[in-house]
Amino acid sequence: MVEGSMTQGAGQGPAVRTDTERDFRLPVAEPASHTALPGSAAIAAAGSAGLGADAPVYGEYPAYYDAGPAPVPAPVPLPVPAQHGYGHEAPYGAHGEPVGRPMGHVSEESDPEEYTPTQRDLPIIGRGALGGPGDTVQIQYVPQETPGEGPGPLYVVGDVHGYIDELVAELQFQGLIDADRNWSAGNARLWFLGDFTDRGPDGIGVIDLVMRLSAEAAAAGGYCKALMGNHELLLIGAKRFGDTPIVSGAGTATFQAAWLLNGGQRTDMDRLQDVHLQWMSRLDAAVLVEDHLLLHSDTTAYLDYGDSVEDVNDTIHELLNRNDADITWDLFRKFTKRFAFRDEETGPQAVRELIGTYGGSRVVHGHSPIPYLLGEVGTEDGDGAHGPEAVVGPHVYAEGLAIAMDGGVTMAGKLLVVQLPLND
Repeated sequence: MVEGSMTQGAGQGPAVRTDTERDFRLPVAEPASHTALPGSAAIAAAGSAGLGADAPVYGEYPAYYDAGPAPVPAPVPLPVPAQHGYGHEAPYGAHGEPVGRPMGHVSEESDPEEYTPTQRDLPIIGRGALGGPGDTVQIQYVPQETPGEGPGPLYVVGDVHGYIDELVAELQFQGLIDADRNWSAGNARLWFLGDFTDRGPDGIGVIDLVMRLSAEAAAAGGYCKALMGNHELLLIGAKRFGDTPIVSGAGTATFQAAWLLNGGQRTDMDRLQDVHLQWMSRLDAAVLVEDHLLLHSDTTAYLDYGDSVEDVNDTIHELLNRNDADITWDLFRKFTKRFAFRDEETGPQAVRELIGTYGGSRVVHGHSPIPYLLGEVGTEDGDGAHGPEAVVGPHVYAEGLAIAMDGGVTMAGKLLVVQLPLND
């Protein structure tokens, strides 16, 4: 959606549950605070297979990827676009489910059919176990001058994951909030790229802060808005559907097990209210702001949902409103994909496909921590010259077409709040 037109609210036989593995191990220094919930047996059953040298890298939840979307029932049909914009038929079935992209689409780095249920998506990183900074292509943020008239400066925030103290410190450093955590930036514009909860200590506190700042910024002539991340979809699904079985080609999954496996905090679930669910479910998935296409995930899966930013957001909202576990799971599964822009040959082409469809000249995203994008996170034994603490700013890559904003706060990295455009 173009800035200014968007509004946001404050097999046969018995199913077999499969072993799964999380994509990032929870930080050792921050053990999960919850007690065992139904479905947590899936965690105890998780395997420990390592990531082979030629193993595909696809998304956060390899156990749940299958050859196609989850089964979709037949509720109220979606409006179906006449054309996809590539000269092929619209990518929606009779009931609005995504049914694939037209020919010539740039895929992710691997195919979901290659995954096995117990394969780890990404190597494990322990907090404080790795070395110092390395020679990277990260950008050291340099503040921009604020224009005297017109819209205020534009800021973006990477993945927060419940680290509210780090978020407050960065917002205060940028002059966006004051010592009392109130909006102090006048007509500035602030976009969060999603993933507010899980892994960190206070995800609901983060959501409450963002909701309050949204009202305060609007009253001051600016705005504070947010995009939907895959962890918003995960939390919505865990709350709405719990241990409801969801059958995929890899076995039976549940939102509750996936949420626990990937850092779900019991304190967040206990404090989660309807107002939080309503706010998350109304968040848009994409926005075009001043030639920047803002997304949460570094994936081309957005192309499955429409040929414009407005179509993508409308389609995702309609699918979520169906309150169907399988449909919500398929959305969640799609937006856990990652690394579509990382390959030196295919990455720039993938970015160009997105901006060619939705507009802009650069994609700005979160989701994949910069240390992983750089391939400089060392080994599981802590060896290696570079680590999350080497992150000092956003990572510009894919021939300068993509800006990564997840500094890896969950692994002793940096929570990034920067002003756009970058001085690079």
